[in-house]
Formats: sequence, C-alpha cells, structure tokens
Amino acid sequence: MTVAILLTVSNISPIFAQNDAKQVYYGSDSIEHKFDPMDSVEVSLLTCSPHEEIYSLYGHSALRWHSGEQDIVFNWGMFSFNKPYFVLRFVFGLTDYELAAYPYDTFWPYYQKWGSSITEQVLNLTNDEKRKLQMALIENLKPENKVYRYNFFYNNCSTKPRDVIEQSIEGKVVYNEREGFEPTFREMVRECNRNHLWAKFGNDMLLGLKADLKTNRAEQEFLPLNLMVDFLNAQIYKDGQYRPLVKETRELVSPGVQRIEPDFILTPTEVALILLAISLAIAVYEWRRKKIARWWDVLLMTIQALVGVILTVMLFSQHPTTSLNLNLLLFNPLPLLFIPAIIKGKRNTWRKLQLTMLLLFAIGGIFQSYAEGMWIVALCLLIRCKK
Repeated sequence: MTVAILLTVSNISPIFAQNDAKQVYYGSDSIEHKFDPMDSVEVSLLTCSPHEEIYSLYGHSALRWHSGEQDIVFNWGMFSFNKPYFVLRFVFGLTDYELAAYPYDTFWPYYQKWGSSITEQVLNLTNDEKRKLQMALIENLKPENKVYRYNFFYNNCSTKPRDVIEQSIEGKVVYNEREGFEPTFREMVRECNRNHLWAKFGNDMLLGLKADLKTNRAEQEFLPLNLMVDFLNAQIYKDGQYRPLVKETRELVSPGVQRIEPDFILTPTEVALILLAISLAIAVYEWRRKKIARWWDVLLMTIQALVGVILTVMLFSQHPTTSLNLNLLLFNPLPLLFIPAIIKGKRNTWRKLQLTMLLLFAIGGIFQSYAEGMWIVALCLLIRCKK
C-alpha cells in the first residue's frame, strides 16, 4: 500500500478548535438566527494515485478536515524505515503503522513531486456526523490508539479512513456492488505491479492459495482507487431516505509525469529460459559423455532449497494470505538433506522424491496461480530427474 514515509511533523494539539455549544444564536426581537460551527467544516476523502516508488504502487488514502482556520490531513500511512528490523517485521506481518495529523500544505507537495494526482471527495455529512467523526479522530490520535498493526489487505491506509467514516454516519452506507467483478487479491496486486515484473514475481512467490480466492467489494477497498470509486456511487440510508455519500469531487493535484525506474535487465521469464537452455545443454553434454554433472544438480537443489526456506519461514507470518502456499510443494528445504547423496552419486531416491514433488506442484497449479517463469523452472528440475 502506498504510504507516506514518516515526516518530521508533530501531531497538532489541539487538533480542533473545540466549541461545547452546538449552536450560537443571534438576531433581533423579530427573528432568531442560529450558527453551527460545523457549517463551515468540510470533511473529505483524499485519494492519491500510485507513483513509481515500490512502496507507492498501490495508491494512498487520507482524510482532510477543512474549515476556515484549519486544514488538516489525517494520515494512517505513517511509518519509518529506520525502525529496528523494519523489513523483517514487515515480512512477518508485525509492522506497526500510525495515524498522524498535520497541515494539508505539508501533504500535497510530496505527491505532486512524484507525479501523483490527488482527488478530493467532499463527504455529504450532517453536522452531528461531523462532530461524531471529530471525536473519533481525537480518540484515534491518542498515544495509546494512534499506533496500529498494519495488514496489507485488511487493515491499511485505505480501510482505516473508510471504517472511521462509516462508524460516524447516523444511518447505513449503501454501496453499489460490482456484479460480476470478483478479482482475486493476486490479480489486483499483479495489476499494480505491471511495470515492475520482479516485484510482481516476488509477490507471487510469497502469496499463497488464499490470495487466489475471489474478493468482495469491501475486500477490494484495500486499494485506494477502488475505495474512491465505491464512495462516488455510495448512498447514506436513514429513516427511509437516501442521500449521496459524496457531495462534490475535486481534483486538487493534477497527474504529472512519472519516470518508471527500470527493473533488472532480464525479466523472470527470460531468466527461466536461460536456466532451461543451460539445463538442456548440460543434458546433451551428459548424454554424449555418459556421465552426470553432479555440480549442476547440487546448484539447482541449493537454489530450490533456499527458496523453500524463505517460503517455510513465511508460514509463520501474520499475513493471512501466506499461510498456505502451494509453491512449497516444490520449493522446500528437503533438497538440502539429499545433497550429500547426490555428491556421492546416489541419485535414485532423490529422483523419485523430486518427481513426486513435481507432480504435486503441477496439481497445485490448478488451485494456485504461480509466479511468472515457475513452470519453466519446474521443467528444468524435471530434466534433472532422468536416470
């Protein structure tokens, strides 16, 4: 999920100008007027389009509280790479993000710099709903509440503002369900990484079977652009009446020019094809010389096992979509146990086990979509199963 790297800003305190009275009265003997401080408040969902930093390929969402004197962004996407073991904690689903509030003028230049657009959807809230949201934001900003356990699909910078908005509405938000549109998490992640093939490859290796299940509308809103579209078509239902959730849409920052950073010079498929070509060449060499290139077996088995170690570790991650990964049917630590036998020329037991794993891997492909080039890699391993 796109997130903003932790900025050098302090939470604004007090966040809001508090006014205990809901209404202020003034006028003459003949007519009485009333003024509610919330009349001048606009609450908006901000949606930032993706940009080409690897952590920003999915877009970003935030809330904006805008009145005459205050213009504040509430951002649930704050993190710092400098925290100890950040990458390791992220892999295991133990990353803590936090909510921060800071001036809008600090927020938008970052996205303009990277060429991202910012779309503002002004919410059609009553004054009482604004007050309820105000209190929810104050509560969320308390030190004991502002830090939360981040989850890429289920608890992120897009789902957090959605949830606090829904909880503040007096009534029910009715969404326009997308009939026949049930992409999997894997399909949506692949689309976001379409210009970054190695990032897509890594995601596909780590995401397991659960990422290939169809998603519903709420699950699809882990992507900010999906949430923006759903808000645009949503209605608030109360006491038999409907009103639009969004009363106005504005483009605050126009999309700019984005520079796509080049990936590794070879694609995953090209690397797999090179591996296949080498395997075929070695197989021809072995056939002509009537001997086995044990060093090639050991190299492939080592790579196979090291990938398997990473996937095995991911079984203990708190990310819910990594707990059942059918890549483990082929890429697991077992080859490490058989390398000594291969070096001694005893291949028969390992050959039979490898054939079994390849068969199970092929069957698993019916249920889970594998990463680009993995079928070619499986073919390389199959070639090594010859007697």
